[in-house]
Amino acid sequence: MSNLQEQANQLEQALRESKEFQDLKQAYEAVMSDEIAKQMFENFRETQLNLQEKHMQGQDISEEEIEKARQIVETVQQHDAISKLMEEEQKLNNVINEISQTITKPLEELYGAAE
Repeated sequence: MSNLQEQANQLEQALRESKEFQDLKQAYEAVMSDEIAKQMFENFRETQLNLQEKHMQGQDISEEEIEKARQIVETVQQHDAISKLMEEEQKLNNVINEISQTITKPLEELYGAAE
């Protein structure tokens, strides 16, 4: 295994141990332990994935589908546990984006210097 892969594995472990991931995990478990929240969240995720799949396949998304998705988002955001889960997910995504920027910095510098 290369040194880079070993460091990536260490980064994975650090991410699992991070406060952001632990907070997300707790928020996820809270949603999954509440049957109503779980059903609402699964409906939200299914709608989200269906729209993404249609978009990636170049299919049109109807106004009806967009409105349904908006209503689902509004509903789940009003549920405290789901709202907390989404908040914690955003915090972890911010950390991952910062890490990604750090990792890709050598490429950005290399290709940026060529311009």
